Parts: sequence; C-alpha cells; structure tokens
Amino acid sequence: MRRVLGLSGCVRGVCARVSKVESVVGVRTLCTEPLLRTALYDKHLELGGKMVPFAGYSMPVQYPDGIKDSHLWTRASAGLFDVSHMGQVRVYGKDRVKFLEGLVVADVAAFEPMHGGLSVITNERGGIIDDTIITNLGDTLGMVINGACKHKDMAHMMERLEIAKKNGMDVDLELLENVELLALQGPKAMDVLAKLVADIDFVKMPFMTAQKGTLAGAECLVTRCGYTG
Repeated sequence: MRRVLGLSGCVRGVCARVSKVESVVGVRTLCTEPLLRTALYDKHLELGGKMVPFAGYSMPVQYPDGIKDSHLWTRASAGLFDVSHMGQVRVYGKDRVKFLEGLVVADVAAFEPMHGGLSVITNERGGIIDDTIITNLGDTLGMVINGACKHKDMAHMMERLEIAKKNGMDVDLELLENVELLALQGPKAMDVLAKLVADIDFVKMPFMTAQKGTLAGAECLVTRCGYTG
C-alpha cells in the first residue's frame, strides 16, 4: 500500500483514514515511557519536525518554517495534519444505536447512512467526559475521540458495555489500532484532495458526511467534518 503523507488537527476540511503502513515502534522519553509512532513518523523527521511527547505518541509540534508560517499557509491554502494519535472506535451489533444513545447526547437514530455529527460522551449524571464525532457507517457506528482521553473514554464505554451485555443487548466495541487518521484543512482542501481521489465528487459532499474512496491507491474513508479553528 502506498503511503499518504502528512502532518495534526481538524477543522472544516476533509479527513482521510487509511490503513497503517508501518509497525508501531517505541522510543524512550525522560520518564522512560515508550512513545508510539504514527506511520508518518519518518516523514516528520525528514521534513525537520520537532518531535515531542503528546497523548502517548511522538508527534511534531512544529517545522523549520515556524508555527506562524504553517498557520498562515493552512489558512490561505491547505495543510495536511497527522492526527493518528486520536482514538477511532467502531460500535457493532443490532443494539448499537440504543447503546450509544445511552452514552452521548446526540440523536444517533436520526443519522442517515454515511452521515454524522458532533456530540459529547457523558457520565451517568450527565457530566461531560469528552467530545466526539459520530458517523453512521451503515452496519457499524464510527466514533473519533480525543487522543489524550481515548483510554479514559474506552474504560468508561467498556464499563457501560459490560452492563449492556448483562442486560441482553447485542452490542460490541472496538478501538481501532491499525488505521491512520489524516486531516486536510484549509480553503483549498477540496481542490487538493480532488486531484488524488477520482471516485468522490466533493462538490456534492455535504458537511458531516462520509464516503469510501481510493486515495493515491489506498482504500480509505473520507469524511467532510471537523469542529476546531
């Protein structure tokens, strides 16, 4: 599989999820904790990225052109961000919608296939644990959760899953470990991606929808989403 190159963040651009092309390798920090590496780690180094620990990964905090120039370039054109440290979750089973609606405030049942929305994961008292983007992928539900919170989020959801299964619900959860997440953002994001993905008409792709496509030879899920910036 060919590599898709990039760099970290997510606004109203286009996110592409592609299969991981390298194994996860640990490095040592000052606190001797092993850091994970995304598939683009070597490319970050090649581009002069300053690597720092973030959410358990070695991630680039800036490049030689500086944060300001990178920011202005993305605002004027398009920037590619490596957000593979974030959590990607799949919810399976015939009771997946009922189960997830017990965890988030979104009307998940109202999401048409390949449509989604922003929501929050809550505790039993309604307090917010984390924010998330949910997409109805047809036979499954997809979630993207924050990298720094994904293990806490998963612990909470797995606890609720155990209760749901004891109550007879047909549902299961999976934290995907073998896929990468890239975010292409900026006013020219659609034009850039259209040159690489011939089987999706981005002009007709509404905000908060998803489509499967082929990106530079790699099968991927492309979503037009985001909420920062």
